[in-house]
Amino acid sequence: MNKQAILWVLRLLVGGLFIFSGLIKVNDPVGTAIKLEEYFDVFSNDIAGFFYYFKPFALYIGVVLVVAEVVLGVMLIIGVKLKQTVIAIGLMILFFTFLTFFSAYFNKVTDCGCFGDAIKLTPWESFYKDVILLIMISFLFFYRNELSEETPKWASVTAIVTLILSLGIAYWAIQNLPFIDFRAYKNGVSIPTNMQPSAPLQYKYVMKKGEETFTFDQYPAEEGYEFVEMVLQNPEALPKISDFAAWNDEGDQSEFLFAGNKVIILSSNMSKMSEANLDKLNNLVKAMEGAPVDVVFMAAATQEEIDAFLSKQNWSVMGLQADATVVKTIMRANPGIMILKDGVVMEKYHHNNTPDATDVLDFFL
Repeated sequence: MNKQAILWVLRLLVGGLFIFSGLIKVNDPVGTAIKLEEYFDVFSNDIAGFFYYFKPFALYIGVVLVVAEVVLGVMLIIGVKLKQTVIAIGLMILFFTFLTFFSAYFNKVTDCGCFGDAIKLTPWESFYKDVILLIMISFLFFYRNELSEETPKWASVTAIVTLILSLGIAYWAIQNLPFIDFRAYKNGVSIPTNMQPSAPLQYKYVMKKGEETFTFDQYPAEEGYEFVEMVLQNPEALPKISDFAAWNDEGDQSEFLFAGNKVIILSSNMSKMSEANLDKLNNLVKAMEGAPVDVVFMAAATQEEIDAFLSKQNWSVMGLQADATVVKTIMRANPGIMILKDGVVMEKYHHNNTPDATDVLDFFL
């Protein structure tokens, strides 16, 4: 294989991976923003305090990054300003490599969000992936002078169209909900089922006796062994949901949510909750009165804040507390609506798409 063929293969591999990664995140820019906020929190504590001031702009930064991934990937493959494109991609992968190394080495952000919620990688897997990409991009950078400097007009037009479409998809996903939901709370999922292992968990027991180390399928009954560690053999069977909980002053109410017909209005941050469609939510809540459906307001807030909000809105519904991370994972809108039937997610709505009561009741007929 000659040098030009190798360069073409590298362009295809690097560009294809950038497009794939970017499209997954363009589908869910709010999820990318949530991940960036995690990094900004960690960096503000461990590196420099000014990172904290980036948090309000996480969504805008996230949109720029994910759209840039898609556009640069397309530009690299079709041959738009290749020298500049290789340099831009190189700078991006250096940035991503730093993030994944920081996550892996310091165990701070345990999921880099490289492929959104579609493909979960461990921090070290993410770092090794970026190192391989960095090597491939370094080869392109080293031989950048041998890349064509000509940009066909059709290629320039394609890059512009890609930019417009990517921005349009990102904007639509922000104003509505992701086109494709890869999370453990997607439509059709039974939350209580996802909270259970998919198969019996199997462990091996690492024990020490004297200077020798032994591994057992069961904890040894024989005395004289010193316990070292317990290793899970089938981690793929772990529950997909491990942190769901909803509670009030009377205690945990998760089982209540999983029984019967529920309409759950969710807010991940009440101080930042949009009031743009509160009138539609009010109409929905009032219209559900007397229906065989429990309406619940579930928020990452104190019970006092929740009760005060319900009183202000004159909603006669149950108010429950929840963890902010859980609410953000369930719903990419603040507020948003989730329809549950016996713990199964029937549908989710952005507040911009608040349904009518008749549409909700159709799920329970």
